[in-house]
Order: sequence, then C-alpha cells, then structure tokens
Amino acid sequence: MAEETPERADEVDGALADLVVELGTCIESLDAARDRARELQRLRLDGTDWATAVRAEEPPLIVEHISRALESLNSVGGRWRRREATALHAAGMSINEIARLFGVTRQRASVLVRETGNGSSDGSGDGTA
Repeated sequence: MAEETPERADEVDGALADLVVELGTCIESLDAARDRARELQRLRLDGTDWATAVRAEEPPLIVEHISRALESLNSVGGRWRRREATALHAAGMSINEIARLFGVTRQRASVLVRETGNGSSDGSGDGTA
C-alpha cells in the first residue's frame, strides 16, 4: 500500500483543483454550444437550410466545443482518477474496494494505483476519465 506523504497529498489536492477549474471551463463552453444549438434550431424552424445556418456560425463550432470538452475532461479527469485511486489506497482502501467504487475491474484499479504510486504517470489522460 502506498504511504500518503505531504507531496502525494499535494498531488491529489492539485489534481482535484485542476478538475474543478476544468469542469467550470467545460460547463461554460458547453453552455455556449447549447445556446448555439438552440439558435440553429430556431433558424431551421424559420426555414434556413443547413449550409446557410452552419456557415453563419461563429467559431468555434458546436462540434469543436464538444470535442475540446471531451478531450480536456479525459485528460484532467484521468489524472484525477489516478490520484484519487492512489489516495484511497494509501488511506487503507483495498484494490477490490476501489474497483467496486470506480466501476472497473480489479486489474484496472490496480493499474490506476500503480501508475501514480510508482511515479510513472506523466499527468496525461489515461483514456478512462
């Protein structure tokens, strides 16, 4: 079991702080995408064809808002997930408990803990935010 050190606690708290910031950014971006989607609906109801409606869209396009949000949440969320798993393990939670809590296999939970616990993680997304 990994021991919780002040450095490790700082990493976990930092990952959580980054997640909070990124969630706020994504919410703002997705709100803008939703507003634009509603505008597209209004244009379509008014009889505007798709090409005209989309050409009038100011960048970033709806699809770009969505893609950026997914990418950033995957990256920041993956970092948080690894740090959280490691902190829970350091606090005495078993790999099996972490797996159940996260809804993943025991093997995946073990990898999450090992990726952060041995210092091999570079902070990039693990594809499982």
